[in-house]
Amino acid sequence: MAITLVNPSGLPEIAAYRQVSVATGSKLVFVAGQVAWDADGVTVGAGDLTAQVEQCYLNVATALAGAGASFGDVAKLTVYVAGWTPDQLPLFMEGVARAAAKLGVTPVPPASLLGVAALDVPEHLVEVEATAVID
Repeated sequence: MAITLVNPSGLPEIAAYRQVSVATGSKLVFVAGQVAWDADGVTVGAGDLTAQVEQCYLNVATALAGAGASFGDVAKLTVYVAGWTPDQLPLFMEGVARAAAKLGVTPVPPASLLGVAALDVPEHLVEVEATAVID
């Protein structure tokens, strides 16, 4: 199976990995976990879970677009939240709603939300990865 690795324009280039991997055949798209970085690698919304969730979803959309996909093609999302407690759900959902409004979509594929002790950078509160399928 052929795999193409892509660093879409609009996302920071990370030396250790590419943001998107596209497998041909049934064309599966695997999006690396997206954090609240802007295109220059600067954290958006430090200390603000809602703002970081919004940025993560916008980054997932940018990564999907770089592979010729969209949220409509997402088969699975996995979300990691540092220090998660159930009372944070309204803040999380507000971030999803803001991103959905900006993107003009309703991102509702199957998803898993996992509470973790910490993420890669202390100011990152959330990370979202996606798997999509395109023709």
